[in-house]
Amino acid sequence: MENKYSSKQVSDETGLSIHTLRYYEQIGLIEGIERDENGYRRYSEADMIWFQVLNYFRAMGMSIREMKSFTTLHNGGISKMTARIELMETYRSKVIDQMKELEKTLEKIDYKIHFFKEMERLDKTKQEK
Repeated sequence: MENKYSSKQVSDETGLSIHTLRYYEQIGLIEGIERDENGYRRYSEADMIWFQVLNYFRAMGMSIREMKSFTTLHNGGISKMTARIELMETYRSKVIDQMKELEKTLEKIDYKIHFFKEMERLDKTKQEK
């Protein structure tokens, strides 16, 4: 028999709040959540993994709309594999662009650090005279 997990267990394992788990279900990012005899949600191992995937997508900067698009592809079976690949390649390009922007920002920060150190050095030199 497959293990089933409570909302709290899934929340603890994934780092997502219970509110987020319910919200993702409400908007259709996850479907087919079982309920026990008292109406409490019982999540499967596959549900737990899917929440971790969704969590990863959010960390990548994927919007809810884009996550929903991927979910549609995820639920669509093997015939949607090409579309999944294209989506992930798009995000790969996005991350590369973000890295380039961060490198530019880091260069600007390094320049400013060097500039302020030089100003400080000149100021100390003036004070010594």
